[in-house]
Amino acid sequence: MSEQKIEEPRTPVTLAEFLESSPPATLAVISDLTSMEWRGGAHWYFIAAPELHLHCGNERCSGMRVFRAVQPPRSKDVPTSDYQFLFVDYCCSNCAATTKTFSLAVKRHGDGPAGHAYKFGELPNFGPPTPARLLKLIGPDRELFLRGRRCENQGLGIGAFVYYRRVIEGQKNRIIDEILKVSQKIGAPPEVLAALEAAKAETQFSKAIDTIKPAVPQALLVNGHNPLTLLHSALSEGLHQQSDEVCLELATSVRVVLAELSERLAQALKDEAELNKAISRLMQAKG
Repeated sequence: MSEQKIEEPRTPVTLAEFLESSPPATLAVISDLTSMEWRGGAHWYFIAAPELHLHCGNERCSGMRVFRAVQPPRSKDVPTSDYQFLFVDYCCSNCAATTKTFSLAVKRHGDGPAGHAYKFGELPNFGPPTPARLLKLIGPDRELFLRGRRCENQGLGIGAFVYYRRVIEGQKNRIIDEILKVSQKIGAPPEVLAALEAAKAETQFSKAIDTIKPAVPQALLVNGHNPLTLLHSALSEGLHQQSDEVCLELATSVRVVLAELSERLAQALKDEAELNKAISRLMQAKG
């Protein structure tokens, strides 16, 4: 593996930090890359296999869980002269069903535990899972959004930004429809409902957002802010004015806010449904 095309890392990280948090195509200095064992009259250095904290999507878990290495590779000594290529398999220690495989190139430094590691990729793909409620909210543009997600995971900021902008602008009416459902459930005034309907008829995204600034229910505000205004302020940035790094930050922020909006929409409708059931039960008991 050639190192000349890859920027040399400066700050050492642990192997667990590298596997958990570094995207593919990352080279890092690892402080605890290897563990040493005396074998056949000599010291052998094997790739370490630390416990990892990763998301498990199994229905028994659905959250962060401890993953442990499955038969860590111990057949070869990690060299100092050149890279060794290997796969490292992990399994969720809770459900024992979800697995994670990392494709790495490793090389140690002298006789200590430190070394270099390069991550070619991992399966399932790097990054937190996309919430089902978010995918449901964007509906027909699911595949476009996932392409943006892959760009974000690979550090391709401009690509992620473009995909996310296309999704939000393309699904403007679908998002407003969900806000309209919540507004109707909570008994919003007629003028608020009319503003939301007018926004759907507006072809320009920016004008549509201006129309409904005061119409978003309190329950959907994100830290007191209108989520659509936040999304619009990020998406209105011109690509030609920003670096790939800035676009990546904006794309990540857009995804996080959109995911939070999808959760708040679902929760608001759920809360209203539960309230209606409670009232119905109490009225029946009274009768």
